[in-house]
Amino acid sequence: MSWKEAAEPVLTRLPAVKRPTGHVPFKRKLGWTAGVLVLYFFLTNVGIYGLGQNSDIFGQFRTILAGSQGSILQVGIGPIVTASIVLQLLGGADLLGLNTEENPRDQALYQGLQKMLVIVMTVLTGLPMVFAGFLQPSQSIATSLGVSTSVLGWIMFAQIFVGGMLILYMDEIISKWGVGSGIGLFIIAGVSQRLIGGFVAWSGLGAGYVGFFPRWYGILTGDVEMGPVLTQTGLFDLFLGPGELLALITTILIFGVVVYAESVRVEIPLSHARVKGARGRFPVKLIYASVLPMILVRALQANVQFLGRILNAQWTGMPAWLGDYAGTEQGFAEPTGGLFYYLAPIYSPNDWMWWLGETAAAPWQIMLRVGVDLTFMIVGGGIFAVFWVETTGMGPRATAEQIQRSGMQIPGFRQSPGVTEKVLERYIPQVTVIGGALVGILAVMANMLGTIGQVTGTGLLLTVSITYKLYEEIAEEQLMEMHPMMRQMFGD
Repeated sequence: MSWKEAAEPVLTRLPAVKRPTGHVPFKRKLGWTAGVLVLYFFLTNVGIYGLGQNSDIFGQFRTILAGSQGSILQVGIGPIVTASIVLQLLGGADLLGLNTEENPRDQALYQGLQKMLVIVMTVLTGLPMVFAGFLQPSQSIATSLGVSTSVLGWIMFAQIFVGGMLILYMDEIISKWGVGSGIGLFIIAGVSQRLIGGFVAWSGLGAGYVGFFPRWYGILTGDVEMGPVLTQTGLFDLFLGPGELLALITTILIFGVVVYAESVRVEIPLSHARVKGARGRFPVKLIYASVLPMILVRALQANVQFLGRILNAQWTGMPAWLGDYAGTEQGFAEPTGGLFYYLAPIYSPNDWMWWLGETAAAPWQIMLRVGVDLTFMIVGGGIFAVFWVETTGMGPRATAEQIQRSGMQIPGFRQSPGVTEKVLERYIPQVTVIGGALVGILAVMANMLGTIGQVTGTGLLLTVSITYKLYEEIAEEQLMEMHPMMRQMFGD
């Protein structure tokens, strides 16, 4: 008996959101998307009952893993992304033996396996948060309920697990009934909230933090002190201190670079085999796989740092070569030496500008850490981009079959999926790797320079690109709504 036959009764019976049987009107899709987004913001403000002291184990990765510290959406999209990493690696190595492009049974098994892995990852993520000391039960609440802190801990874990399942099914609702993807929507929501706060907040986002515009109002009125502009101290205050001009320049630059990169493409001409004069183009964009594979790379780094913080909390005699940790103002431990230090990504200018005196690491250690981060993001971005393209039906074979079904063909070539596939193989694999590596470089550079609102460069990069993709999808939906014949030609 194969693993598919053994697992099918379980995987195909997991609760799922019903897929629409026909075309969903655009206004209804917008309604579902807006409703889920409002529910997401509501749930991020529902605290975990029984929670006492806590620290965010995700640390700087919180902006790309969505959710909210101390709420029932504590785990965010972490379990979904981790499950995707496992399936991407297994699928890329062809260990699953599933044909998700043509076999409906294998498609159902793949979706059920993904959902089962999300459930497992939610448990494996939530348990250490509660029982490793990162989310400590309140002694006073336990006493008022007449239970021990251990029992209260299980109550807290149950709330975290329910929150993880809500995130899973909200993502499924968006995928089937809404516009875009739930994962992308939640990242946009979280990063946009922090970005707007970083511009206009009068307080919050940390002790004494004030947004960019209120801070400059204070600078202009003399309430915020800065050194003379033409001195070294003044330049530091202007670009890295209260002026935060470097973060503003980086934020604007990321917007411009991502929008430009999204417009760079190789266009393959197409013509309709039966309708004379009907022509089109298939665009192979520079960022062909989008930036979603970058979530997988950063999530892999987040899981490594997650493991390091657990070991630091539970292993009293952890050797220094493995990891040396120190607490931060945000309430979570950051590695200051050892293996986990070199595997940690660069978060801000203070992490690598040793001449500022904000880090105790030697220059060679900092450069090694930057090199490891760059290598991890470039290589990982390319690899996960290839896996993403192959498992989401964007590869040469799947694209050639889609073009064939639409009745289109490449002028000058025989109308055959095999011939079209060979033409697409000249472009898609190379562009996919180059685009994935480019996104990795952009993410590291943006982190090194810093951004407004402490959203991290990766979070801002993801938000801009996902928003651009969402705009394109909305425009396409409106076009299909206005011209139903196009929907019949290219598939609903």
